[in-house]
Amino acid sequence: MSDALATIRARSRGRAPKVALVLGSGLAKLAAKLEDSVVIPNRELPGFPQPKVEGHGGELVLGRLGGCEVAVMRGRTHYYESGRADGMRAPLGVLQALGCETIVLTNAAASLRPEVAPGSLMLITDHINFSGTNPLIGHDDPSRFVDLTAAYDPALRRRMLSAAAKREIDLPDGVYMWFSGPSFETPAEIRAARALGADAVGMSTVPEVILARQIGLRVVALSAITNLGAGMDDRPIEHRHTLEKAEQAAGALGSLLEAFLQEPEP
Repeated sequence: MSDALATIRARSRGRAPKVALVLGSGLAKLAAKLEDSVVIPNRELPGFPQPKVEGHGGELVLGRLGGCEVAVMRGRTHYYESGRADGMRAPLGVLQALGCETIVLTNAAASLRPEVAPGSLMLITDHINFSGTNPLIGHDDPSRFVDLTAAYDPALRRRMLSAAAKREIDLPDGVYMWFSGPSFETPAEIRAARALGADAVGMSTVPEVILARQIGLRVVALSAITNLGAGMDDRPIEHRHTLEKAEQAAGALGSLLEAFLQEPEP
């Protein structure tokens, strides 16, 4: 971690961002909105993931968005790529050491509510870990017993809703369920997810939330809705379609994040 931190500090011209953003599938182009940016490939940062999934860029970008200094991860690693749920531990630790206090997580997800249609955004209020694993398994320290009662920071959620209202962006909220992937869910699994109270499903984010809360980062998270869950319509689910719909939502997401960063801190 110290080598990656030293590299970032040497390349970033003394920047100390307070907010970090992780951009999910199809959303990495948002990093182009940053002003006065510095781009550092993940391959130059020991411990940072080398994403192997189309739609994930594999870079750390530092710059200004909405007048705020931010650190943006273009892409993430997923549990299904390596069988390790803690693949984002090192990057999150580096972002915290760099000065980040808040992390904004984004993902592409399937909606379980027909009225929350593809191309829209959803604010995550809570999650259900349906993967059967946890990034803190094997972590031999009392800090592994993380309180997730308010994992998705209520004050930050209010700030995000206020930003959405100012930009006239419809922002329903809901519960996100994490499946391990990489195969998409079956119709029976989607029916089970709906019965358990989920509003959207996806293959990321939850491990990062758990790791972020373990080290004290405040979390707010958004889903870009790319499709309805399996069996909810007749359209086959493909990764290509996921990327297309995520890119459609990227414009609204960029506007929302700019407004969020301009909102007064809670």
